[in-house]
Amino acid sequence: MLVLVAGMIPAPGEAPDDWPANTGFDEVMREQAQRYAGRDLIYHDVPPALAEQARRRSRDQSDTPGHAPWPLDAWPPVPTRFVLCTEDRFFPPGFMRQVVTDRLGVVPDEIAAGHAVALSRPKELADLLVSYSATAG
Repeated sequence: MLVLVAGMIPAPGEAPDDWPANTGFDEVMREQAQRYAGRDLIYHDVPPALAEQARRRSRDQSDTPGHAPWPLDAWPPVPTRFVLCTEDRFFPPGFMRQVVTDRLGVVPDEIAAGHAVALSRPKELADLLVSYSATAG
């Protein structure tokens, strides 16, 4: 089983650098930047001490992966799930529901959390992931 958690969903042959324009995320991000000007888009629902620790330990991502097209011709033929965070300020839920439908053809599973769900709702996320293994056999 393949599970994406609050993630980008590439199209075959699509470079991550092209994803914002291809999905409309570039416009969504402009709207989010205005809506949440000066406020946290990633850690807003994470306990403050944990959010600060995460910020201190974060590292910049290499630009290299953003330039390489996604190498597969299609999504792997395995059950695929998407965990959508209903309080996500970075990937807003309305936008992501449409991307998930368009690109994966599945209905996302939803969890009441922001983008950093593994930090803000670890038990709820773990429970959801465990439920997938139970249904996968």
